[in-house]
Amino acid sequence: MKPQSGLFRILPLLLFLFCVSANAQTIYFCEGVDDDGYPISEASSFTIPDNGGYLYVLVRLPYEVDCKSVKLEIYRNGDYDNTVYVDTENDWVWFWKQITFYKRGTYKFYVYDCDDYELVTGKVKIDFD
Repeated sequence: MKPQSGLFRILPLLLFLFCVSANAQTIYFCEGVDDDGYPISEASSFTIPDNGGYLYVLVRLPYEVDCKSVKLEIYRNGDYDNTVYVDTENDWVWFWKQITFYKRGTYKFYVYDCDDYELVTGKVKIDFD
């Protein structure tokens, strides 16, 4: 009877974690975004020409962004690289930005709403042909 009582203690925690992750905000790095806001050719690593190349950064939220603009802070190999702003509408639950890369490296993105609340983070690796 002891093993079952341990399972019953852990079951609510597992259900909670499942529900939280099922509704979590998500960042995607992809080659395009379809009309319904889903990534096309999503990956965590891309190879681009040595003179640069672009990809899309897509953010999907389980709620409305409630902002007119969001901020993407970009770090390359741990060092600050750039800040990019995306104009949004209050009722949007997804948005994207086309970003051009000229240097190889591991890029980490921090996405903030208009109140500087961190919405999501993610990273992508860029290599050259």
